[in-house]
Amino acid sequence: MKSPLPLLALLAASAASAQPAGPAPAEAGDQVVGPPAKNWVLPLFTDKEGFRAMTLRGSEAHAVGAGRIDITDLNITAFSGAAAARVDTVLLSPAAHFFPDAKRATGEKSVRFIRDEMEVTGERWSFDQGEKRVLIDQNVRVVLHLPLHAILK
Repeated sequence: MKSPLPLLALLAASAASAQPAGPAPAEAGDQVVGPPAKNWVLPLFTDKEGFRAMTLRGSEAHAVGAGRIDITDLNITAFSGAAAARVDTVLLSPAAHFFPDAKRATGEKSVRFIRDEMEVTGERWSFDQGEKRVLIDQNVRVVLHLPLHAILK
Protein backbone atom coordinates (compact mmCIF):
# COMPACT_ATOMS: atom_id res chain seq x y z
CA MET A 1 0.00 0.00 0.00
CA LYS A 2 1.86 3.08 -1.22
CA SER A 3 -0.47 5.91 -0.17
CA PRO A 4 -3.01 6.21 2.65
CA LEU A 5 -5.42 8.14 0.38
CA PRO A 6 -7.20 5.05 -1.03
CA LEU A 7 -7.47 3.77 2.53
CA LEU A 8 -9.03 7.05 3.71
CA ALA A 9 -11.47 6.87 0.81
CA LEU A 10 -12.33 3.30 1.81
CA LEU A 11 -12.99 4.45 5.38
CA ALA A 12 -15.17 7.32 4.19
CA ALA A 13 -17.16 5.03 1.88
CA SER A 14 -17.74 2.41 4.56
CA ALA A 15 -18.77 5.12 7.04
CA ALA A 16 -21.60 6.42 4.85
CA SER A 17 -24.28 4.97 7.12
CA ALA A 18 -22.47 5.85 10.36
CA GLN A 19 -23.69 8.39 12.89
CA PRO A 20 -21.72 11.64 13.26
CA ALA A 21 -18.41 11.10 14.99
CA GLY A 22 -18.42 11.27 18.76
CA PRO A 23 -15.29 11.26 20.85
CA ALA A 24 -12.76 9.21 18.92
CA PRO A 25 -10.03 7.12 20.52
CA ALA A 26 -7.49 9.56 19.07
CA GLU A 27 -4.87 11.15 21.25
CA ALA A 28 -4.86 14.86 22.10
CA GLY A 29 -3.84 16.98 19.12
CA ASP A 30 -4.67 14.32 16.51
CA GLN A 31 -7.08 15.23 13.72
CA VAL A 32 -9.85 12.66 13.17
CA VAL A 33 -10.83 12.58 9.49
CA GLY A 34 -14.58 12.15 8.96
CA PRO A 35 -17.04 9.89 10.78
CA PRO A 36 -16.04 6.46 12.07
CA ALA A 37 -16.45 3.40 9.87
CA LYS A 38 -18.61 0.74 11.54
CA ASN A 39 -17.90 -3.01 11.07
CA TRP A 40 -14.73 -2.10 9.19
CA VAL A 41 -12.79 -4.64 7.08
CA LEU A 42 -9.52 -4.06 5.22
CA PRO A 43 -8.02 -6.90 3.14
CA LEU A 44 -4.34 -6.51 2.22
CA PHE A 45 -2.61 -8.47 -0.55
CA THR A 46 0.97 -9.32 -1.51
CA ASP A 47 2.53 -6.79 -3.89
CA LYS A 48 3.66 -9.14 -6.68
CA GLU A 49 1.33 -12.14 -6.72
CA GLY A 50 -1.81 -10.56 -5.27
CA PHE A 51 -2.29 -13.31 -2.66
CA ARG A 52 -4.04 -12.47 0.58
CA ALA A 53 -1.49 -11.23 3.15
CA MET A 54 -3.69 -9.86 5.96
CA THR A 55 -7.25 -9.00 6.81
CA LEU A 56 -7.95 -6.38 9.45
CA ARG A 57 -11.37 -6.02 11.07
CA GLY A 58 -12.81 -3.76 13.71
CA SER A 59 -16.17 -2.81 15.12
CA GLU A 60 -15.20 0.82 14.53
CA ALA A 61 -12.32 2.57 12.75
CA HIS A 62 -11.29 6.24 12.75
CA ALA A 63 -8.87 7.69 10.20
CA VAL A 64 -6.47 9.90 12.16
CA GLY A 65 -4.33 12.17 10.04
CA ALA A 66 -2.74 10.70 6.94
CA GLY A 67 -0.88 7.77 8.40
CA ARG A 68 -2.87 6.16 11.20
CA ILE A 69 -6.19 4.42 11.78
CA ASP A 70 -7.53 3.92 15.31
CA ILE A 71 -9.48 0.67 15.57
CA THR A 72 -11.86 -0.63 18.22
CA ASP A 73 -12.09 -4.43 18.62
CA LEU A 74 -9.17 -5.12 16.28
CA ASN A 75 -8.91 -8.55 14.66
CA ILE A 76 -5.86 -9.11 12.44
CA THR A 77 -5.70 -12.36 10.49
CA ALA A 78 -2.28 -12.79 8.87
CA PHE A 79 -2.03 -15.33 6.05
CA SER A 80 0.88 -17.27 4.61
CA GLY A 81 1.01 -14.98 1.56
CA ALA A 82 0.76 -17.97 -0.80
CA ALA A 83 -2.06 -19.14 -3.06
CA ALA A 84 -3.39 -21.50 -0.37
CA ALA A 85 -4.11 -18.53 1.96
CA ARG A 86 -3.35 -20.57 5.08
CA VAL A 87 -3.98 -18.64 8.31
CA ASP A 88 -0.63 -18.01 9.99
CA THR A 89 -1.52 -15.75 12.92
CA VAL A 90 -4.54 -14.15 14.57
CA LEU A 91 -4.13 -11.06 16.75
CA LEU A 92 -7.00 -9.63 18.84
CA SER A 93 -7.12 -6.39 20.84
CA PRO A 94 -9.89 -4.12 22.14
CA ALA A 95 -8.13 -0.95 20.91
CA ALA A 96 -5.21 -0.36 18.56
CA HIS A 97 -3.52 2.00 16.12
CA PHE A 98 -2.83 0.71 12.60
CA PHE A 99 -0.22 2.30 10.33
CA PRO A 100 -1.08 1.19 6.76
CA ASP A 101 2.13 2.29 5.06
CA ALA A 102 4.28 0.26 7.48
CA LYS A 103 1.70 -2.56 7.87
CA ARG A 104 2.20 -2.19 11.61
CA ALA A 105 -0.21 -2.11 14.56
CA THR A 106 0.33 -1.05 18.17
CA GLY A 107 -1.73 -0.87 21.32
CA GLU A 108 -1.56 -0.12 25.02
CA LYS A 109 -4.46 -2.36 26.02
CA SER A 110 -4.57 -6.14 26.06
CA VAL A 111 -3.59 -8.31 23.12
CA ARG A 112 -4.09 -11.97 22.31
CA PHE A 113 -1.67 -13.46 19.77
CA ILE A 114 -2.69 -16.90 18.45
CA ARG A 115 -0.76 -19.41 16.33
CA ASP A 116 -1.11 -23.19 15.97
CA GLU A 117 1.75 -23.88 18.37
CA MET A 118 1.21 -21.08 20.93
CA GLU A 119 -0.98 -18.40 22.41
CA VAL A 120 0.43 -15.25 23.99
CA THR A 121 -1.44 -12.56 25.92
CA GLY A 122 -0.26 -9.29 27.42
CA GLU A 123 -0.39 -5.50 27.20
CA ARG A 124 1.58 -2.70 25.50
CA TRP A 125 2.29 -4.44 22.22
CA SER A 126 3.30 -3.96 18.60
CA PHE A 127 2.84 -6.11 15.50
CA ASP A 128 4.96 -5.71 12.37
CA GLN A 129 3.72 -7.74 9.39
CA GLY A 130 6.79 -7.02 7.25
CA GLU A 131 9.19 -8.36 9.86
CA LYS A 132 6.67 -10.97 11.08
CA ARG A 133 7.30 -9.84 14.64
CA VAL A 134 5.12 -9.28 17.70
CA LEU A 135 6.51 -7.52 20.77
CA ILE A 136 4.56 -7.61 24.04
CA ASP A 137 5.91 -5.50 26.88
CA GLN A 138 3.74 -6.06 29.94
CA ASN A 139 1.87 -8.85 31.79
CA VAL A 140 2.96 -11.47 29.27
CA ARG A 141 1.56 -14.98 29.49
CA VAL A 142 2.64 -17.71 27.06
CA VAL A 143 0.86 -21.03 26.50
CA LEU A 144 2.69 -23.50 24.25
CA HIS A 145 0.73 -26.17 22.39
CA LEU A 146 3.71 -28.47 21.79
CA PRO A 147 4.83 -31.76 23.30
CA LEU A 148 7.53 -31.25 25.91
CA HIS A 149 10.16 -33.16 23.88
CA ALA A 150 9.69 -30.70 20.99
CA ILE A 151 10.57 -27.77 23.27
CA LEU A 152 13.70 -29.41 24.72
CA LYS A 153 15.37 -30.11 21.36
